Amino acid sequence: MMDLHFPDAQGLDDLRTYVARAKAADDDGAIRLQASGTTLAAYVGVLPGSGLMGEGAVIGLRAMPLAEAVEVDTTVSLASVTDRLARGDGRTLSLPPTTVSVGWAAMAPPRSGWERVGSVTADEVYAVAREGISQVASGAPSDAGGQAVAALRRHVWGRLTTTTPPVPAGGAFAAYALGFAAPGSDVTVWTHGRWTRLSTTAGHVLIRGGIPA
Repeated sequence: MMDLHFPDAQGLDDLRTYVARAKAADDDGAIRLQASGTTLAAYVGVLPGSGLMGEGAVIGLRAMPLAEAVEVDTTVSLASVTDRLARGDGRTLSLPPTTVSVGWAAMAPPRSGWERVGSVTADEVYAVAREGISQVASGAPSDAGGQAVAALRRHVWGRLTTTTPPVPAGGAFAAYALGFAAPGSDVTVWTHGRWTRLSTTAGHVLIRGGIPA
């Protein structure tokens, strides 16, 4: 069993908050924990993609410092990490031994070569997210089947916003749900081929699906 050692209790608290927010967005979700050295990259799936290429997938990414260098790349359920965090010593996370397989974790977002195309405000991001949440809630009757709800979510979150530049609405939802966009701040928008990225000082949202030229 491998342990991740954080510099202080606040570091582990940051991970706990991040996991809780991701779990609120997808109760059955997973987290990919990847490190080579003293920086932990924590990826979470916010919205699933569709098709062989996972078009429309929305992934959150937050980087966190570690107190000790480690080599790890594992994908585990959010529920198992939540359980481990509840039993931790304040600075150490013991990684769950049981891994899970999720489609988005097999994707490899580009690490470099991104082109900045502009920025949007956190207020715009929040407005898009709240409108989408309302549309999903009001458009999915209580007796709707799982496929109908999934189709509605793909329709709502797959649209481009009316902001300048436009961004996939699902990316705005992820930035809102994960707490990446602080009120009054800006969110920078980047593109790389079929990928779009929304970035703040708190983290990044990666969307499989480019902004039309």
